[in-house]
Amino acid sequence: MSSPSSTEQYVVRAVRTDEWPAAKALRLVALQDPVAHLAFLETYDDAAARPDSFWQERTAGVAEGSSDARQFIVQGLDGEWVGSATVLVEEDGTTDWAGFPIERRQGHVVGVYVRPEHRGCGLTEVLFDEALQWAWETGVERVRLIVHEDNGRALRFYRRIGFLPSGVTVPLTAGSAESELEYVLERP
Repeated sequence: MSSPSSTEQYVVRAVRTDEWPAAKALRLVALQDPVAHLAFLETYDDAAARPDSFWQERTAGVAEGSSDARQFIVQGLDGEWVGSATVLVEEDGTTDWAGFPIERRQGHVVGVYVRPEHRGCGLTEVLFDEALQWAWETGVERVRLIVHEDNGRALRFYRRIGFLPSGVTVPLTAGSAESELEYVLERP
């Protein structure tokens, strides 16, 4: 499919539990992107080695009807999945994946990916609109995401849609000199 001139050629919706094979396939494509090492906290080899049961559980946990996490996908009219973003709800008083305390109920956007041939037509904005709408409907106070300081394309996009740096930096791994930046969007 060539680059579209309109987002009308797509459907943005929540993933369904039985769609784990498509969720797995899109994740594996995303992990082969040239900036995957900056955008994702896992490698292609690690993800490809996971059993189907992992993908089934992962998809069920973010599928339509889940109240604490939701994966949104962009589907072309031909059925091909061309993009995805997941929102996790983080509760006040818990800790996040990096061990930082969560001080207020918030959404955390992870796993953002749109196939290169579908970028630049407004599709990522439509995907984020859907994900953010769901997050606000769950009652979160803000939405955040973590982005690698060298991922310029993502940084530009997040700023353009209203995310601002919070001043928090997150080391990639314990003792690592590389870090990621937290960007936040306050409830409208």
